[in-house]
Amino acid sequence: MNAIYSCSQADVVTPPDDTLAVVISNLWVNAEYKRLVLQADGAACMSQPGQFFNLLCPSEGDHKPYFRRPMSTYKADPETGQVEFLYKVSGKGTYGLESLLAAQTLEILGPLGKGFDLNPNWQHMILVARGVGLATLAPLAEAAHNLGIRLTAVLSARSEKSLLSKERFASLGADVQVVLDEDGSSSIEHLEERLRKIIAHEGSNAVFTCGSKRLTRLLKRLSAEFGLVGQVALEQQMVCGLGMCQCCVEVFEVGGLKVGKRVCLEGPCFNLAEVVG
Repeated sequence: MNAIYSCSQADVVTPPDDTLAVVISNLWVNAEYKRLVLQADGAACMSQPGQFFNLLCPSEGDHKPYFRRPMSTYKADPETGQVEFLYKVSGKGTYGLESLLAAQTLEILGPLGKGFDLNPNWQHMILVARGVGLATLAPLAEAAHNLGIRLTAVLSARSEKSLLSKERFASLGADVQVVLDEDGSSSIEHLEERLRKIIAHEGSNAVFTCGSKRLTRLLKRLSAEFGLVGQVALEQQMVCGLGMCQCCVEVFEVGGLKVGKRVCLEGPCFNLAEVVG
């Protein structure tokens, strides 16, 4: 049996910690998204691909979030002690984040949840995501690259202007393929045709996705048809992030039975075959 490398676990599992991180930068990467870089030594910078943090977003004017906001890690570097997030400014919590300036502090709880699993014997992986879902898959691409696994990254966006992380995936040696709404290449029909060609040409072992339900349904179907490993990082509203409040429970199908799992604790990374809907 091939060994499985769990990205969510190091030799010793890193327990979550409440860290008062210092803002290094908080800059726009395009008209909708910002990249937040924090100095967060300790447990925070040990985050593994697919894990997330609960951020205590600052209140800004009328924007006063009641709860922390879950956010997947875009990058974590134990050597520098830095952790990064890529986020869309779209609600009370992220409006507060948008106001952060260098040298200010932000309370972050994490790393939380179960991350992705990788098999070091895989030859090729396909990563497919859209929007901020690409932030979740970027650390996975880095881990796969370090294991010598070839990558194809299919990046979806409304337009070229709203595309994220293309350079980061390319820097990891991934074959980056862009699909856009504006030219119709992101439609499910075109995307399925593209993915079938990639699987046939590369002899892919696994597919990964994040966020989009239509991409999740497509990759679930293709992974079952071709016998590929499939994993998805689910996006879900949360409160505690620790599994206590039960507000993030989703239904999964395991062994023919419908079971409830907490996205924050049993996930957010799941087997595509178990995802319902």
